[in-house]
Amino acid sequence: MVSFKGAQFPRDVILHAVFFYVRYAVSYRDLEEILAERGVRVDHATLNRWVVKYASALAAVAQRRKARTAPSWRLDETYVKVRGDWCYLYRAVDLHGQTLDFMLSEHRDETAVLRFLAKMISSNGLPRACAIDKSGANTAGLKGMNAALAKAGSDRKIRVYRSKYLNNIVEQDHRGIKRRIRPMMGFKSLRSATATLDGIETAHMIRKGQLGSGCPFAAYASLAA
Repeated sequence: MVSFKGAQFPRDVILHAVFFYVRYAVSYRDLEEILAERGVRVDHATLNRWVVKYASALAAVAQRRKARTAPSWRLDETYVKVRGDWCYLYRAVDLHGQTLDFMLSEHRDETAVLRFLAKMISSNGLPRACAIDKSGANTAGLKGMNAALAKAGSDRKIRVYRSKYLNNIVEQDHRGIKRRIRPMMGFKSLRSATATLDGIETAHMIRKGQLGSGCPFAAYASLAA
C-alpha cells in the first residue's frame, strides 16, 4: 500500500494529477491550469513533487501485480536527456510485447546490463531466451549473467539471440515512451527522470492491459490500495 499520510490534498486528487501527467502530453504548468479549471488550486512545483514522490512507489506495485509474462525476452535501450547529457533507458518486453521491466542508467556497459538483468529476473523469473541487437554491452551482460548462474550451481542458461528482426518488437515499443518524453525537453535530475519514467512506463503497461481491463485511471488508482 502506498502511503499518502501527511498529504495536504485528498489521495484521489494526487492520483489523478500524477496519472494525468505521466499519461498525457502536458507540462506541469498545463496541468496546473487544468486542475484550476476544476477548482483545485495547486502549484506546478507541487505537482512535480507528487510525481517524484509517488510515481516510483506505484510502479513498484505495478511490477508485482502485472499479468504473467512469457520467458522469451527482447532487450534494448533508448536514450533520454538528463541535465543536458544522454542517459540510457534500458527496457525489455516479452515476445508478445508485454513490458517486463525498465531501468534508467547513466552508463551503457556490462555492469549496467547485469544490474538490469538482475532486476528483471527478480520480478519476472529466469527467462528461457533473450534477443538483443549487436550491442557489445548487452552481449557481455548476458554472458556475465550466464557465468553467474553457472557459478551458483544452476543448470539453466539464458539462450542469447543477436537479431535485429527479433528485437523489432521492443524497438517499436520505445515509441510509446518517447512520444510522452519528447515534449518534456529533458530532465533536470536523475531522480526526477527516474520517477517520471516509472510513471510513464506504468501508464504504458495499463494501456497494454497488463494491469487488467476497464478504466485506465481506476487501474492506476488501484495500485495505491
